[in-house]
Amino acid sequence: FLQVLNVSLWEAPLSYGLRSCVKPTRKYANVSPSDRYITVKSNGGLNQMRTGIADMVVVARIMNATLVVPQLDRSSFWQDSSTFSDIFDEVHFIEFLKQDVNIVKALPGELESQPRARKHFTSWSGLGYYKEMNDLWKEYRVIHVAKSDSRLANNDLPLDIQRLRCRALYQALRFSPSIENLGKKLVERLYSRSEKYIALHLRYEKDMLSFTGCTNGLTDAEAEELRVMREKTSHWKIKNINSTEQRLSGLCPLTPKEVGIFLEALGYPRSTLIYIASGKIYGETHLRELTSRFPNVVFKEMLATEEELGTFSNHASRSAALDYVVSVESDVFMPSHDGNMARVVEGHRRFLGHRKTITPDRKGLVRLFDKLEAGIILDASSLPRYVKQLHRNRVGAPRRRGSSPLGIRGRARLRLEESFYQNPFPECICRSE
Repeated sequence: FLQVLNVSLWEAPLSYGLRSCVKPTRKYANVSPSDRYITVKSNGGLNQMRTGIADMVVVARIMNATLVVPQLDRSSFWQDSSTFSDIFDEVHFIEFLKQDVNIVKALPGELESQPRARKHFTSWSGLGYYKEMNDLWKEYRVIHVAKSDSRLANNDLPLDIQRLRCRALYQALRFSPSIENLGKKLVERLYSRSEKYIALHLRYEKDMLSFTGCTNGLTDAEAEELRVMREKTSHWKIKNINSTEQRLSGLCPLTPKEVGIFLEALGYPRSTLIYIASGKIYGETHLRELTSRFPNVVFKEMLATEEELGTFSNHASRSAALDYVVSVESDVFMPSHDGNMARVVEGHRRFLGHRKTITPDRKGLVRLFDKLEAGIILDASSLPRYVKQLHRNRVGAPRRRGSSPLGIRGRARLRLEESFYQNPFPECICRSE
């Protein structure tokens, strides 16, 4: 019984012989040098930039252009001044993709002062759209892309293009040696404490709660502080949010207390080692609502020395990269809310063999929690049965990428499709012979 329980809690779902079929070697010859150049201004946080850069690799190939190593976002909420080579292994990125796309570190000097076509490529565009963009080369030798995220459609692209996206994201965009080395040390130190660990992407930071308008479990003073923050943040367009409606619609991150109840219901023992992959948790008391149930909770600051973390201080993207490494290598990954990191880590773990990833059904869970509190579920001992039934198909087992909801037409359906980078199956994952 204990062996069966252990497998159900920790082991990856059966993948029935599925494996990554994206190989470093390609059947086609090296691309020819091109005197057309694409420069890119990546936008967003770490994983939004990573998926955007992968898209731009593909766009450069479609348009037969040389890609200049992208500039990273320094002006968003994260205010991170890191360059591409601070976060990624630039030499590996260029060398790994040399058979797919010509990539250079900078524009040739003679092109620096020449006029550029400045484009906001349409989101979720297909092959035909970018082939039409080739007309720009008649007047320009350089195209500057102002935003990189979601520039390619999730579906209906040729197989070689989809597999290039996987090579770019999962293999070429390797983190810099300093990040990779410390990330591996953190993983080793976790395994020195326990045979297995959960990486919990606990989205309970101040900005996340303020942006979503979620105040369940907060004090009146905390809720007011978040409201003021939302009101003062000009680029957050929605100011008045009904927290109760948000929560019942499944749009709020699970609270630390709810995460604790959820993991207990799934059967994880009190001694489970949990690595918190996120920023500073909001409020002084809320984390204790998790640690009272699972006291073996650690952050990167508890695993690494101040000296080791020195170059990561005040660099949110570098810090997030450490969390990414630890999350991908974990026995179980669980995000408490949707987001770019949650989606990309899930996709990476699928690519590596459908490692166990628990995606909470937040809408279903809050209804269960409310019923428990109201006495509709007679006692907490019956909660595990409901929770396990609700999540029997939400633990990372192989499945085809989801399409848009029924009834959605036009370009809106493209935005609502499951992200290619969240689930690169079937294009990048094949059945073993």
